[in-house]
Amino acid sequence: MLELYHHGSSVCAAKVRIVLEEKGLEYKKHYIDILKGEQFNPEYLKINPKGVVPTLVDDGKIVTESTVCCEYLDWTHPGDKPLTPPDPVQRADMLRWTKLIDEELHPACGTVTFTCSHRYTVLRMGKEKVETFLESTPRLSLVSDWKERKRRYVELGLDDKDARKAIMVHEMVFDKMETVLSENSFLAGDSFSLADAGMIPYLNRIYMLSMLDEWCEKKPHVLSWFEKMRERPTFISAIDSHLPESLATDLRTNGAKSWPKVEEILLGIREEMKVGVV
Repeated sequence: MLELYHHGSSVCAAKVRIVLEEKGLEYKKHYIDILKGEQFNPEYLKINPKGVVPTLVDDGKIVTESTVCCEYLDWTHPGDKPLTPPDPVQRADMLRWTKLIDEELHPACGTVTFTCSHRYTVLRMGKEKVETFLESTPRLSLVSDWKERKRRYVELGLDDKDARKAIMVHEMVFDKMETVLSENSFLAGDSFSLADAGMIPYLNRIYMLSMLDEWCEKKPHVLSWFEKMRERPTFISAIDSHLPESLATDLRTNGAKSWPKVEEILLGIREEMKVGVV
């Protein structure tokens, strides 16, 4: 029996749920509230020492790291809907996208999410609980210094030095998507793959922050692709149905409040990109 330890706002958990739903696999869900620090409970740390979600368990076998979980599911349950292209060139394209997501987009998404929204949710806990939440973060987590970064993001928001870089990473990824999607319906070839499954939650995060339409106003192929992804039945079952309304409201409200500052930073980045500074 497949089991998934997850959270409604986790982009990593979302992409594993997408793969599970796309492949029609049954699985048992264990909800870990990462905004309350449940990922740092000793029992959970036994199966995921980094204190992150998701964690996939397959008949007692523990699989961590979301991209690895997605690949594992596609390898072990190929069925009649494999999500890895048979063509080696398209497969290489898929792997480049998943590598880009893991190495660049995911850390940037964590920064944008915390500086634009989660910091407000955390600060509502009160000073003592905020300190407990921050101190309970393992030093080796999302990135090697995530504990220190999270503290800065909560305290400084978009004024933190990492915010601009994170926004720039998103802009560069969206530009790359626009180029590819202007010639293809999907990110890696002519069918839905792990590249699309992996990217959906990150576009949805910016969408949930009330920023996507404005951010990608001049990237029509990105917006069209995202609308097509939202129309897939698995979008509701894997994403929408797992996000608590209170959290969705926080993301929308906090994101809208943060957008003017994000837009200001973004416009500066675009001007610098025009003259080749970045």
